[in-house]
Amino acid sequence: MSTWLPSYNAEEIGFWERAGSKIAWRTLTITTISLVLSFATWFVMSAVVVKLPNIGFQFDTMQLFWLAAMPGLAGGTLRILHTFMIPIFGTRHVIAISTLLKIFPCIGLALAVMNPQTPFWVFMVLALALGMGGGDFSSFMPSTSLFFPKRYQGTALGIQAGIGNFGVSLTQFVTPWIIGFAAFGAWSGAPQTFVKGEVVKPVWLQNAALWYAPLLLVIGALAWFLLRSVPVKASVREQADIFKDKHTWIMTSLYLMTFGAFSGFSAAFPLLIKSIYKPFPNYPDPLTYAFLGPLIGSAVRVAAGPLSDKWGGAVITQISGIGLLVFTVAVTFFTRPDSLATFPYFVGCMLGIFFFAGLGNASTFRQIPVIFPPRQAGGVLGWTAAVAAYGPFVFSMLIGQIITKTGSPNPFFYGAAVFFALNIALNWWFYRRKGCEKPC
Repeated sequence: MSTWLPSYNAEEIGFWERAGSKIAWRTLTITTISLVLSFATWFVMSAVVVKLPNIGFQFDTMQLFWLAAMPGLAGGTLRILHTFMIPIFGTRHVIAISTLLKIFPCIGLALAVMNPQTPFWVFMVLALALGMGGGDFSSFMPSTSLFFPKRYQGTALGIQAGIGNFGVSLTQFVTPWIIGFAAFGAWSGAPQTFVKGEVVKPVWLQNAALWYAPLLLVIGALAWFLLRSVPVKASVREQADIFKDKHTWIMTSLYLMTFGAFSGFSAAFPLLIKSIYKPFPNYPDPLTYAFLGPLIGSAVRVAAGPLSDKWGGAVITQISGIGLLVFTVAVTFFTRPDSLATFPYFVGCMLGIFFFAGLGNASTFRQIPVIFPPRQAGGVLGWTAAVAAYGPFVFSMLIGQIITKTGSPNPFFYGAAVFFALNIALNWWFYRRKGCEKPC
């Protein structure tokens, strides 16, 4: 069975209708399901860390933020490598192998949480290994861009990235439920004792990571047997020509504004809720609300793909940036609460940030295939995604440090607002205004 297709030209209407469409949608389906699991395993540590102090682990606030941050550091770094993989190894090998590799850190995390004596450094290693899920995006998206014609790029990339992003909500939504019982019977292992105030109950925190293992095995096998690779080959040196184009760096900044905010706040949101509202009795369970942000951002990203195809990516990105700026400033009015009465307003502003981040996630990925030719577009998609994947690391670390030193995350939000304003100006000048350099 050959890994490489003999030929593939998505822009040729006859080929697309005869064979290309079927191959493209089959590939999109398998890679999107795999990407859901990639995002879920990438963020599983952020769902687990909020529970560790309640089952006997003696980690302080900064250590918990470190654990939430490490998958972002690894994910961003691995995305740089993934940027160049598809033209070298092909879709089939990259998707199948990267899917199967994530089984190991999932099993490792399950074993680690069962022993309160597991040292902090072990969790750090596991957090870095879980970053493999974050790295995948920078090969999955360039792969998809090769299979679809330009007229469907916004839709296809929006579907894949948007549904893939649902993996963040999946892990934050499923975790509180699946840790409540022995999901795998005796194979689940012994429960831990969860203590929060007067609440004492058994939990199986290992299930939060363990349930992904069989899913990854099945999808990895499907990818190996059903996927093929588009014959577009280039060395790393040939692909590096994207870095000579200023638009690579402008689009990197714009995607950092959108996906950086989405991924960064997705990782930090649970601990942010806990840090701000923990002083109050019966403070809200972070995981009860944290999944809503990624859920909204992911859904908007799917919907905004076709809208970007219809109206152009630049106008949607402009709306995204303005919305991010407004809600980032607004949330600062609710980060020094006097009571739990402000909690709905805080959550509302955060959900506003996720909404507009999701909007821009779709539109920026519509802009890139229009600005660049196909082979370069794949590289730029991978590179911009790599840089933006540092969002969980940067956001978690800075928010943790700022809260530790000042007691409030507001200085971080003010800095983010300035960055958003800069990107609004960049997008308008180069891609949106009348007579701009690259209307898209």
